[in-house]
This record gives sequence, structure tokens and C-alpha cells, in this order.
Amino acid sequence: MGAVLVVLALPTLLFAAPERAAAASYRVVMKGYAFAPGTLTVDVGSTVTWTNQDTAPHDVKTTSGPASFHSPMLDKGQSWSFTFTEAGSYGYYCTVHPDMTAGIVVRAAAPATPAAPATHDHSGSSSGQHRATVPGRAATAVTPSTRAPAARTTHTARSPSASPSMSMASPAAVDSPPTTTAPQAQQTVSAARPLDPLLVLAGLVAGVAVLCLLLVGSRAAASREGGGGD
Repeated sequence: MGAVLVVLALPTLLFAAPERAAAASYRVVMKGYAFAPGTLTVDVGSTVTWTNQDTAPHDVKTTSGPASFHSPMLDKGQSWSFTFTEAGSYGYYCTVHPDMTAGIVVRAAAPATPAAPATHDHSGSSSGQHRATVPGRAATAVTPSTRAPAARTTHTARSPSASPSMSMASPAAVDSPPTTTAPQAQQTVSAARPLDPLLVLAGLVAGVAVLCLLLVGSRAAASREGGGGD
């Protein structure tokens, strides 16, 4: 994560450096009836300060250049500053001492290029790495990815022939006659019922009548046998 932040911060650091250079300050000393340094190279936006260290007064006035400036007369220990906003070569001198000449070269600022957006590689490679890159920059940070690989979901299509078979089987199952146990249940109930008292009485009467008939028949047979013996 720290490497990714460093990569993303590179454009800011690279563009901040020219700004600091552009806002730099330079000093030129007036000493011994001369400007030191005699030639100075600065960037657009830089500020140059002249300081008089001679007992004699001096000033600064341009002789050439994209812009002109003229300082007030500076006594010993006094300073004057000028900020260069236009690129080019400037020549200047001291009006009190024309032999005091010097020059300044002002460089144009480099064109600012917008920071390219960082691109993140989310491709599911076998290395399992997360890669953040900035176009136009050589720095590339590679950090382990914590993203889990996407799980594959397999969808199995049901066979078209299976649906008709299932739909045909359902009516058949519905139309099949259910197996009933009502007759068996009725027989079980009938067997469990007690006998009708009238039927029992009729059976007894029939049995008594049969016995009576048997007795009467046996007596008649015995009477006939006794009469024949006499």
C-alpha cells in the first residue's frame, strides 16, 4: 500500500520542484564598483535582490531585455529587488558608473503536463498481484492482492425431454384409483358387533323343538315295541 502511495505522489513531487525553483531568490552584490556575479541565470518567477556594499551609491537600470526596470539610488547597505516574469536575456548597468555592467538570463518555465490518472490492473492473473501504474512514469508498484478469485458458478440446463415425462406422469398418478379398505373395515366392524338377542332366542326355541320331537319319537318307538311283545 505504501508503494502505491509513493507512485501516486510522484507527479505531485515532480511538479512541485519546478514551482519551488520558479519561486527561488537570488542575490547580486554591488562591491568594488562591479556586480557580482556578472552573469546570472534564473527561472521565470525568480526574484533578484541587489545590495550595495560600496561607500559610493549605485543603481540598477536595464539596457536590454523583454522588460525594463530601474532601481532607486542605493546607498551602502541598502537593497532593491525585482521579480522576473518574462523570459529572455536582460542587460543592465549602473547609471552613476556606466562601466558597471552585468546580465541576467531568465529561462522559461517548463510546460506543466497534467498528472496522468493511476491505472489499476484488476486482471485475474495467476500471480495474484495488484498492480498500480502511472502512464509516462517508470515506477510501478506491485503489492499482493487480497482479492479472492471469483467463484465459478455452473448452471446445468435440464433436458427438454424430462419435463414432458414428468408432466405426463403426474396425471397418471392422479387418475389411478386409490386403494380403499372400506369393505374390510365394514367386515371387521360386523364381526366385532354382538349377536342379536332375537336370533339367539330363535335358535334356542328351535333347539328345544328339535329335542321335543326327538323325545316324542323315541317314546312312540318304545310303545310300539312294548305292544308287539305282549
